[in-house]
Amino acid sequence: MSPLYTHASPALWGGFILFVLLMLALDLFVFGGRRAHRVSVREAATWSLVWVALALTFAGFLWLYFNNLYGAQLAHDKALDFLTGYVIEKSLSVDNIFVFLMIFSAFQIAPEYQRRVLLYGVLGAIVLRAVMILAGAWVVREFSWVLYLFGVFLVITGLRMLVMAEKQPDLEKNPVLRLARRYLRITSAEDEHGKHGERFTVVKDGVRYFTPLFLVLILVEASDVVFAVDSIPAIFAITTDPFIVFTSNIFAIMGLRALYFLLMDMADRFHLLKYGLALVLTFIGAKMLIAPWHHIPTATSLLVVTVILAASISASLIGTRRR
Repeated sequence: MSPLYTHASPALWGGFILFVLLMLALDLFVFGGRRAHRVSVREAATWSLVWVALALTFAGFLWLYFNNLYGAQLAHDKALDFLTGYVIEKSLSVDNIFVFLMIFSAFQIAPEYQRRVLLYGVLGAIVLRAVMILAGAWVVREFSWVLYLFGVFLVITGLRMLVMAEKQPDLEKNPVLRLARRYLRITSAEDEHGKHGERFTVVKDGVRYFTPLFLVLILVEASDVVFAVDSIPAIFAITTDPFIVFTSNIFAIMGLRALYFLLMDMADRFHLLKYGLALVLTFIGAKMLIAPWHHIPTATSLLVVTVILAASISASLIGTRRR
């Protein structure tokens, strides 16, 4: 059997893609996605709960779907794989939030304009993840030994995160930003925050210019490329079923914006979470490397990841309680 064999039918794939398109359309045209406004904590908390509830509901749907067609054991395995992948992807996406905060702060982007940047960032991330997952699925199918390279990469990445957790990257040295500033016409920051609001491009004297908000969008998309390189190999440690890999990734991404606005004003209280995420990557990489000699059950992986995250969050809150 191919290591990427999936029981998901074309109808199941199509139904999930239609669901994603529907949710994006609702966000864009119904729930204020095209209207600049500051997202309140209440709104962010509501949408965060909605996306978590939808993910749990989807896990239940998977169990029912596979149970009716293939039996309880396969249904249990698929639902658990999805939940574990979702927890891992959701936790790793928190690292994106720290980077987004740094980018918005560096460019002094008002909160009411951040929502549109993140909305387009999510759209780009969905396309990017789909391409990377399909490419990764093909590579693993043709060269199954590449999973061990993923394991080595994740261990190295996790250890590097432990060492570099407190170091802030210098945006001015970012090659993507330097290339954009070199080859694109950019308006001044004063124009951006004064007249142009949340526009990505403007026309001045018959010439089209890009606004600093467009530079922020480029950096957001570029940062997701970096995080996708970490997160996608991590989910392949749990399952090689491309449908489970894809759906768990997409659910985590779709809830990222709401989580960002929920944590943006208190991200400094979770300063130890980066260490927890580093340990999660290291554990997952080690799990992939020892697979030929010892198989760690998915339920055990989910428990270990949950304990690591809970411990790092609790330590962060205790450490910043006085502040």
